[in-house]
Amino acid sequence: MAGLTIRPDGALDIVSLGALVHRIDPGIIPFRKATECHIHVSGGEFNVAANLADAFNLNAAIVTAMVDYPIGDLVAERVRAMGVRPFYKRFKHNGVNGPNIAAVYSDRGHGVRAPVVFYNRSHEAASLMKPGDVDWNAVFGGGVRWFHSGGIFAALSEGTGQLIIEGMKAARKAGAVTSFDLNFREKLWNVWGGQQKAVEVIARIVEHVDVLVGNEEDLQKGLGIEGQDVQAHSKLDPSAFFAMIDKVVAKHPHTKAVATTLREVHSTNRHTWGAVAWVDGKTYQSPTTQLDVIDRVGGGDGFAAGFIYGLLSGDSAQEAVNLGWAHGALLTTFPGDTTMATAEQVRAFAKGGSARIQR
Repeated sequence: MAGLTIRPDGALDIVSLGALVHRIDPGIIPFRKATECHIHVSGGEFNVAANLADAFNLNAAIVTAMVDYPIGDLVAERVRAMGVRPFYKRFKHNGVNGPNIAAVYSDRGHGVRAPVVFYNRSHEAASLMKPGDVDWNAVFGGGVRWFHSGGIFAALSEGTGQLIIEGMKAARKAGAVTSFDLNFREKLWNVWGGQQKAVEVIARIVEHVDVLVGNEEDLQKGLGIEGQDVQAHSKLDPSAFFAMIDKVVAKHPHTKAVATTLREVHSTNRHTWGAVAWVDGKTYQSPTTQLDVIDRVGGGDGFAAGFIYGLLSGDSAQEAVNLGWAHGALLTTFPGDTTMATAEQVRAFAKGGSARIQR
């Protein structure tokens, strides 16, 4: 593709920069009545790298904070299990109050009852990261094709946003495509400056970004771009999203691609799902499908991973959108935040596969 030039080789296909978290999941039981929980290892930026390594067999790495205590050991074990190469900035835990690996609390909801997400990000190690903490020459030395970060990591502190910019500059110098998932999280920004601070920080980051991932609300709140009332039209109608692209590109003319999922939530377990993208001046739309959702967390990261995989694999922009759509759809059928799909399953579904039994 003319606008988006992707290196054909590199020791690492993708490097993600972001926070690792452990998600405490009591299943369909709300926390106020929970007696037991599952632990998932997650992080908006990590999920993309983990999905690309595990489902699509790409060489993926994560640059993040690690804490030397048992929760850190648990998280590091899951990073290894997903096949992601870690570059850790290490912190010592004082045995009492941190630094910590953040906890995300999220039940799955059911039917008419929505999932509820809240955090304990108190004294989070990742929020302490700042420019100068990462040896980018060591990370990118063998060659890197793609660099990814996101709005969750940017929202943690002044230092994390500055570190993203430092990483983006180093990645571009190394010849990598850069991507950023806006992932606007109001609760995180509200702790230290709210939406005005978000728009300031993200504007500085996006100057260095080739590919933006984010829905219409992310574009409005993260980039400070006026749009229609996000509640006023069908969530599956891409026209409002495409109408905003002109404003995005006018504000950030170096942007080469913008992609997002479209989701109509009928109930917690029943969604209609689609995806759209603008790539090098042209628009693309996936099919739509009905989802029977087990766990919705991570579906958007699943889309981003499939979309990036398609572009890295030399598929057409339309195929990349369909691969992202298919992988995001499959991801909602697994518990946890990261993939349990295979590339073959994703490609079969992207081509219009069905849920007929495979014998």
